[in-house]
Amino acid sequence: MGHWWFRNIVEPGKLPLLLALLSFVGTFLAVRVITRTIRAGRGPFRNVSTGDVHIHHVVPGVVLTVIGGFGAVATGAHDVGALLSAVLFGIGAGLVLDEFALILHLDDVYWSEKGRMSVEVVVLTTALVALVLGGFLPFGVNDLSPEERQNRAIVVMNTAMNFFLALVALGKGKPRLALIGTIVPLVALFGAVRLARPGSPWAKRFYARRPRARARAGLRADRHDRRWAGPSRRVQDWLGGRPDGDGAEERR
Repeated sequence: MGHWWFRNIVEPGKLPLLLALLSFVGTFLAVRVITRTIRAGRGPFRNVSTGDVHIHHVVPGVVLTVIGGFGAVATGAHDVGALLSAVLFGIGAGLVLDEFALILHLDDVYWSEKGRMSVEVVVLTTALVALVLGGFLPFGVNDLSPEERQNRAIVVMNTAMNFFLALVALGKGKPRLALIGTIVPLVALFGAVRLARPGSPWAKRFYARRPRARARAGLRADRHDRRWAGPSRRVQDWLGGRPDGDGAEERR
């Protein structure tokens, strides 16, 4: 175990990334527990306000992210300051992305259906960082041998191909597969060769005069949503709490 830790985490300089990831996940979970207790009217925590201004936790999150980011740039990879900066950055990123939906909609949608997006973004971010921590590199560079990496033409072609696959998956209305596909190329390939989702840019461009393709795409999307919508909602409710019916109730 010690040898694995040194070879895969310490030696490649990934300890700051590991600390940032643990701080990120821990902060998100802690914040969700606190906000759910406040929502239920239990516990010692209350909303933070200055006069009539409700201070959302995205505000200290932005401050900590800025401090941690600049601190990491200013210190060395194995310096104690870099480790502290990584922790601050992870905490700040957890606070910010926990209110991602609020930032996107410029409205307090934390406990609404729209607020589910924050949980989804946090889960997706955690998965991507964990893949990088595990040794995956963007656009499949890790799939190349050391000899191939020395050939710039091969690296450029490999990167361009994987980027193209991720772009096609995104155009087909599959942003999750496209994003994960930047780290795991086979995921992008899977998203690129499958039928586009109805309403996606790809479907509008290439299925406009193909009624059979539109029908197949709609049927497949409907089956996929009916199969995975329930489990996905249950996981999101377990992690972030069940949304309000009208989405208007003030939280925290």
